[in-house]
Amino acid sequence: MSLRKRMANLLEQGYHAPRPSRIVNLLLILLISLNVIAIFLESVDPIYEQFQQAFWRFEVFSVAIFTVEYLARVWSSIDLKEARDSSPILGRIRYMLRPIALVDLIAILPFYLSLYVTMDLRFLRVLRLLRLLKLTRYSPALGALLDVVRKESEALLAAVVVLLMMLVIAAGGIYLLENELQPETFGSMPNSMWWAIVTLTTVGYGDVVPITTMGKIFAGLIGLIGIGMIALPAAILASGFAENIQGRKREYNRYIQRALKDGIIDEDERWKLEVLRKELGLDSDEALQLLHDMMQEIRDKAAKECPNCGERLS
Repeated sequence: MSLRKRMANLLEQGYHAPRPSRIVNLLLILLISLNVIAIFLESVDPIYEQFQQAFWRFEVFSVAIFTVEYLARVWSSIDLKEARDSSPILGRIRYMLRPIALVDLIAILPFYLSLYVTMDLRFLRVLRLLRLLKLTRYSPALGALLDVVRKESEALLAAVVVLLMMLVIAAGGIYLLENELQPETFGSMPNSMWWAIVTLTTVGYGDVVPITTMGKIFAGLIGLIGIGMIALPAAILASGFAENIQGRKREYNRYIQRALKDGIIDEDERWKLEVLRKELGLDSDEALQLLHDMMQEIRDKAAKECPNCGERLS
């Protein structure tokens, strides 16, 4: 096996794969977590002033590790299954444009930009917090969220467009109704946007309120509409999550069917099933129930075809 292929297996197999890959990924998870902790501690001025040099050294060390990781992933990406039929350059470009690869790039980009562009320290800290997104590579739950958002992107975009339309209507309506009596608050439609956002999202801070009768009636209607509008994206995501979970179960069942073609599940197949279970984020009891149901289904089918087949599967 070439060095590049070994690198691809080491970095991309995940922390449920063989031990070397698990160790590398667990160390990266630890480094990401320490970076987040360091960013929070840096925001405390007394701590930052006392350990400024230590924070800088840790930042340089982290960026160096993340840069090597990113370049290694890009270099070895053409040995991944989905890129094996591509040319070396095209395959790497496609990998670099994948969302998870863009997250890896964003994790190191602020540091290099700060070397050439003067940036506010607080703004830089917030950008560095984006390294937390790297954990989506190692979390099945976060990975499922990204899958759902990607698959339901059109429906979510439609919901966002409708929300923006209602936002404009709400801002325009309250501007017409409250402008004369509250010019300091509703003096323009952009100023009215804050009230419209707070009302449509049903947050209701109470810092800006209508005082006219028609304004109060209009605000009540917008609040009722907002309840349904905010629930729309939540319903889309909930439906997407349910479908995603069912898809993961189907994938697990397909592997069980392949493993049971010879009537037994050997140690190697059991290990692969456990790895797949963790990668799909399935609960162990749930996976065991799926395995039991599939084996029972195959036994029942075999018992109908020949009496001895069920004994073999047991």
